[in-house]
Amino acid sequence: MTGRVTAVSRNETYSFSKPNRESVTLLAGLGVAGDVHAGETIRHQFRMTYEPDLPNLRQVHLMHEELFGELARKGFEVSAGQLGENITTRGVDLLGLPTGALLRLGEQAVLEVTGLRNPCAKINDFREGLLGEVFALDPESGAFSFKSGVMAVVRRGGTVRPGDGVEVEYPPVPHRPLERV
Repeated sequence: MTGRVTAVSRNETYSFSKPNRESVTLLAGLGVAGDVHAGETIRHQFRMTYEPDLPNLRQVHLMHEELFGELARKGFEVSAGQLGENITTRGVDLLGLPTGALLRLGEQAVLEVTGLRNPCAKINDFREGLLGEVFALDPESGAFSFKSGVMAVVRRGGTVRPGDGVEVEYPPVPHRPLERV
């Protein structure tokens, strides 16, 4: 499966959205250089209070641009970086990837997918009712659906820019489905 990067974003401070940039630099084992969520241990603002020493499995947040079209059809205008993602892609079924899939971005960078982004209630502060569109409970099966992207760790650093290719390398079978991290 191949796709492309359509936007890159980072923010030095905790805020819901992240401004788009011309490029981001990925640092192996840390995340996006200059981003508040970069680090070896967990940097999620809420989780740091009770799990500060856990490994940071959320170094890089990726979101599929196709979600924005789906949300627009439901009346929600959302664009790259506004939901806090670092890398926005097109043409990659991020939500369908297995745990451990590798994403090769641009010439050098390699990310390992660790799980699904668990959306928080702040999404409704951004756009009222949006949480229900990116996170839902199926009343019949009891299964949750998460549409707000995937999280990854940086295995090999490099610079990533809009327009860069994205290649997927699947891990050995049996594949483990993504779970929230």
